[in-house]
Amino acid sequence: MTRTRMSLRPCRVYPPGHKGTAHQFTALKYFWWAVPTLLFSIASHSVAAAPIPVHVQPFAELAIYPPLSAPATVVSDNHSRLSAELQARIVDIPVQVGDRVEKGALLVRLDGRDFELIQQQEAAALAAVEARLGLADYELQRARALSEQQAVSEQLLKQREAERDALLAERQGRQAAVAQARQQLDKTEIRAPFAALIMERIAQLGELAHPGTALLRIMDTQNLELAARLSPAQTADLAYNEPREEQRHRAPVFVSAGQRYPVSLRRIVPALDTQARTQEARLRFTAQPPLPGAAGRLVWSPIQAHLPAELISQRQGRLGVLVQAGDTARFVPIEGAEIGRPAVAGLEPETAVITEGRYRLNDGDAISVLDTGSAVLP
Repeated sequence: MTRTRMSLRPCRVYPPGHKGTAHQFTALKYFWWAVPTLLFSIASHSVAAAPIPVHVQPFAELAIYPPLSAPATVVSDNHSRLSAELQARIVDIPVQVGDRVEKGALLVRLDGRDFELIQQQEAAALAAVEARLGLADYELQRARALSEQQAVSEQLLKQREAERDALLAERQGRQAAVAQARQQLDKTEIRAPFAALIMERIAQLGELAHPGTALLRIMDTQNLELAARLSPAQTADLAYNEPREEQRHRAPVFVSAGQRYPVSLRRIVPALDTQARTQEARLRFTAQPPLPGAAGRLVWSPIQAHLPAELISQRQGRLGVLVQAGDTARFVPIEGAEIGRPAVAGLEPETAVITEGRYRLNDGDAISVLDTGSAVLP
């Protein structure tokens, strides 16, 4: 039996435009070189087309409310410097620094003997006018009686009426002078305009007080408020008076020296500080307030729900979140998001957020949602 021996030899292939010079190609060599590339392309296409398993969870279950804070100080509605209203020597200051006094309590007494004399003088002048007015009334009544009998002229009757009217006006002036003298005498005793704490004694015994001279510095300890400086973004979050019943745990509190004091918003001042670009918020204490001047921080929860920082992803240089859109993944950019910090996503509560399997996802990739508890690759 004769065996036929076959051998593979290179074939000559002449490309188009051949001018007589043969270019030798080994067709079999190029065939085996192209096989791996073809197989890799087919495999890559099959893998890309396979849905990526993921876990999803509604945004309402993932939303958090990270606490916000701003520096704050306890201030008093009334922090007053009491001054003298007349010139007199200080004869008594019956209070000391740190004393608490009720409204109307005596704080400073000035020498009022000169004003007592003025009051007595004005009272005596008033009494003299009253006596003259009594006589004028008698003469007028007498003149009217005689006028009815045509025993006196009409001119005399008018004269008596004019004298009586002039004395009435003079009596009114004297009464005002007596009241003014009494008021000046009352000003020699400076009393507390409200329940207060004595903060400073400025004047001393024996000094001569002049109108406008500061005598004491006092502070109202009952009408206290919390003053906080907020940025425009923080102002928008705090701009509500009383949270709803189900949001009581989100009510703002003042934290100072380890103590927490509940507060409620009274007013946000509608003006910006020209240097710090902040707005002042005033809040009332709803329970026992701290000491006046206490410093700390106002802490509250924002109104808008935030997405946890670990669910924020970066795609094509933008930060956002991957959510389920049917059988595909959709990348939703988040404006103002920062790496490592929660962000306001602006998602609807029922939006399905991809919690596991998102690291391999891009916008538009096919996904398959697994039941809770099923293992998913990162």
